[in-house]
Amino acid sequence: MKIAFLFPGQGSQKIGMGKDLYEKYEDIKKIYIRASELTGIDIAKLCFEGEELNKTENTQIAIATMSLAILSILIKNGIRADIAVGLSLGEYPALIYGGQLKFEDGLKLLKQRGYLMQYKLPKGEYSMLAIIGLESSKIEEICNTLRNKGMFIYPANYNYSNQTVVSGSQKAIEIASEIFKQNGAKKVVILKTSGPFHTKALEDAKNEYIKDLEKIKFKKGTTKVIKNIDGTFYNDTDDMVEILSNHIISPVRFDKAIKLMKDENIDTFVEIGPGKTLTGFIKKELENVNGFNIYDVDTLENAIQKLTDIKN
Repeated sequence: MKIAFLFPGQGSQKIGMGKDLYEKYEDIKKIYIRASELTGIDIAKLCFEGEELNKTENTQIAIATMSLAILSILIKNGIRADIAVGLSLGEYPALIYGGQLKFEDGLKLLKQRGYLMQYKLPKGEYSMLAIIGLESSKIEEICNTLRNKGMFIYPANYNYSNQTVVSGSQKAIEIASEIFKQNGAKKVVILKTSGPFHTKALEDAKNEYIKDLEKIKFKKGTTKVIKNIDGTFYNDTDDMVEILSNHIISPVRFDKAIKLMKDENIDTFVEIGPGKTLTGFIKKELENVNGFNIYDVDTLENAIQKLTDIKN
C-alpha cells in the first residue's frame, strides 16, 4: 500500500465543519486553540457558527486548521503518507506534513495569504466557474478569444482531464459560460469563492506576500510534496518564496499531480478535511484505488480502522 494525503482547498468549507471532532478529541481541540492563539482568530467559533466563514481571509485558515487537526490523530495512530498534495491553500498543510514548513509559520502565512487575496484585488466583480466535459485546450482557446476582446478571464484550476475552472470578471464569466455550453460542455458551475484566484489579478497580492514569505525559514522536507504550479515534487534546491508567491497568480495543476501519483504507484488516497472533492477528481481518472474522506468522527474512525487493517 502506498498512501497519499490530500488537503482540500477553498469551496469545501461549510458551517459546523469539524465540530464533532473538536468535541470528542482533546488533541484536535488543542490544535484549534493553538491556531487561534497564532492567528488571533477564534477558529472554532468561525467554523462552527461562522457567518464569516466564506470570506477568503477566514476560509483558508479555517480549512487548514481542520485538516491539520485531523492529521494529528492520523499520525498518532501510526498512519503516514508517502506523498502529500493540496489544492491551492491545501498546499500549506501538505508542506507542514512534508516537513518543509513549521506549523506556526504555515498558519501565519495562510492568515496573511487569505487577507491579501481578499483585499488586494482590482476594483470590480469577479467570479470562478467550473467547466465539466470540455477539453482544457478548448477552454484555453475560448479564454484567449475573450481576452483578445478585452475581457478578463483565465484558466485557474486544472482539476482533472474532464474539469477545468476559470477565473475572471463577472461579465466575462457570464459570456464564457454560454460559449462553453455551446461548445459541448456538459455542465458549468459557479464556485463559492470571492475573487479571481490564480490569475494575474492578484499580482499586487503576490508582490506584498513575497515580503511575508521572505521572513520564513523553510526546511528540508521529510516527505514528498507535489507543487500546484507544475505538478512536480518540491526539491531541496527550490526557491520556496518564488514558488509560493507565484502560486497565487498561477493555475493549479492538480491534473498533473494525479498523473504523478499514478506514476508513483499510489493506490490509497486519504482526503483530510471538509468535503470529498479531491478523491472525487482522482476516482474520475484512476481505477482500482482506495479512497478515504475524513471530515467527522465516523469517517476518521472508519479510516483509521481500515487503513490499519490494510497496513497489517
